[in-house]
Amino acid sequence: MLARAHAFTVDGLHARHVMVEVDVRPGLPGFAIVGLADAAVREARERVRAAILNSGFEFPARRITANLAPADLPKAGPGLDLALACALLAATGQIAGEGLQSHALLGELGLDGAVRRGGSTLAVADAARRAGLRGLVVSPPGAHEAGLIEGLHVAAASSLRSAARVLNGGAGDPVPASAALERTGTAEPALEEVRGQHHAVRALVIAAAGAHNVMLSGPPGTGKTMLALRMPSILPPLSTAEAVEVTRIHSLGGARVVGLRSRRPFRAPHHTVTAAGLVGGARGGVLGEAVLAHNGVLFLDEISEFARSAIQALRQPLEEGRIAIARARYAAVYPARFILIAATNPCPCGYAGGERCTCSESELARQRRRLSGPLLERIDLVAHMREPGTAGADAPPLSSSALAREQVAAARERQASRLAREPESLNGHLGPSALARHLLAEPRAEEMVRHAAEAGLLSARGAHRVMRVARTIADLGASERVRTQDVGAALALRPEAALA
Repeated sequence: MLARAHAFTVDGLHARHVMVEVDVRPGLPGFAIVGLADAAVREARERVRAAILNSGFEFPARRITANLAPADLPKAGPGLDLALACALLAATGQIAGEGLQSHALLGELGLDGAVRRGGSTLAVADAARRAGLRGLVVSPPGAHEAGLIEGLHVAAASSLRSAARVLNGGAGDPVPASAALERTGTAEPALEEVRGQHHAVRALVIAAAGAHNVMLSGPPGTGKTMLALRMPSILPPLSTAEAVEVTRIHSLGGARVVGLRSRRPFRAPHHTVTAAGLVGGARGGVLGEAVLAHNGVLFLDEISEFARSAIQALRQPLEEGRIAIARARYAAVYPARFILIAATNPCPCGYAGGERCTCSESELARQRRRLSGPLLERIDLVAHMREPGTAGADAPPLSSSALAREQVAAARERQASRLAREPESLNGHLGPSALARHLLAEPRAEEMVRHAAEAGLLSARGAHRVMRVARTIADLGASERVRTQDVGAALALRPEAALA
């Protein structure tokens, strides 16, 4: 007899639909699983056998063949256990098969028949809804996570017997209170704690308003890291669509999901991170820091200490907002649209231009080479931070997180209204043609950028980025048109000017 069940396997950032077909017929007893199954899936034979027997069901002494379709899609992880077991029970007539037609199943089986989490429940629930399935049977800890996806009936099953009851038309198990949604009220670092460095604070607000990449350069102890850590406090919360996407990514990355995320991600990898650790791809399904920072912030402290291969790997996501990884056995495209904040010392000792600097000319040249080229071309803003001294440390703050967040939100609303018919809604993401349509610059402002490019101070990409930043500065000033002062401010924050 033949039975089919719906299941899903995770492939990169996507959950792929798998049809589990189980055929039971007379012959020498055996249990074969075919369909590009990895070791964890092939080992399900022993888990399924023990779980069925220990749950009080009969395991047939017949020839059992389980096919995981499509056959050319690699299947990984233990999340197919529950679907295999339920399809086998339906094929032997021990449970009704009607429920298998409308429900997907996700879970790893214990030898005693207990159902455990079997992977990213949120990604599977989203894929099940998109596939037109009515319900999803998961372990109780994953029920709340799956319930975040609207339009899908989620049933909790703590054991194989509970899953059989649900498929026969019964109710699911109650979800324990410990799995309920949790809220944490940890306070974020506030922008008003930054004293002095008004130039850098202004650059951070511009970067937040238009989603521009920013570099903070200055001696040790001037507050580069302190300022970068306060970027999340001035960013608007995630929209519903962004929250679902970010939560799904972090669920696939192994994070526990207790509700849709509202705060934007902030990732700060150590400078010893490898290129694979930064962009992913060490093996199939491994997410890098750049992907985990999607719709948020990626902070690279002491960027000159990062491996050159790791920095160069960021060129594609900084330009396109995605990462395309091609390896011998798999290929994947991951979203990676983030704001890059890079912090660096101006020289190896950190005190370039002052009496305390002990670096030689060769060391200074080597430092400049590490910070030059394609990376700086993709940096929109550079703020040089100086030692504040006693007077600077006692100076009043330029802004507060609440005020800056209001300014950023207002600027983003102006961008969203102007770019309503464009696929992108932020100035920092605009391509050349879209920017040309929505720049609305005064003739003298465009002439300033053209003269800078003709003088060799800007490349074509640099000129494009200057105009994007100028458009954001105009939006912060509630100006419909980009003025000469907006372009002047954007040119002053270019890497060519700030690191000269």
